[in-house]
Amino acid sequence: MVTPFFQGLGTGGGLIVAIGAQNAFVLSQGIRKNHPLVIAAICIFCDVLFITLGVAGLGTAVSSSFLLSRLTAWGGAAFLFLYGIGAFRSAAGTNTLVVENQDCRMTLGAAVVSTLAVTLLNPHFYLDTVVLIGSVAGRFPGEQRLFFWAGAVTSSALWFISLSTGARVLAPLFSKPLSWRILDAVIGVTLWIIALSLARYAMAL
Repeated sequence: MVTPFFQGLGTGGGLIVAIGAQNAFVLSQGIRKNHPLVIAAICIFCDVLFITLGVAGLGTAVSSSFLLSRLTAWGGAAFLFLYGIGAFRSAAGTNTLVVENQDCRMTLGAAVVSTLAVTLLNPHFYLDTVVLIGSVAGRFPGEQRLFFWAGAVTSSALWFISLSTGARVLAPLFSKPLSWRILDAVIGVTLWIIALSLARYAMAL
């Protein structure tokens, strides 16, 4: 059961840990001390909810159909491979996180609404949590899929708690392009390893 858990941990981490609007928002509000734990909790709740829908709904549909299993395994491998290319392209760029006006304060209500907006209005959020994670989960039967789910939601919890509470420490680090290049390169390698495992699974069906 260890392998499905770490597969979920790697898949979730590879998709969630990337520079983007949500992570930039979480980090910037953590630096400003604008309700960092509330913001992290909302992000984690949204991830858990939609990862659960993906693993339970799509995973069940995939495992019940041989054709769908192969199609989604190959499709998931292709998506992850393309995501990996995007991560490597990002690693070759000059991404930085610039946080302006660190003395700005936000009300709790505004923090909740803003967090939901940057999360739920992003189409990639649904692609990552429901489609991609759900597709990878489809290769695991029964109890193993539960361990995969546990790994995926654990990666979300660890990331957002670390990002929000450690924001003031991470901010100077991620103001440097090299830091994002290293992170994106690690993400790219992780996604390609998982894509390869999905392709092998599809060929073995």
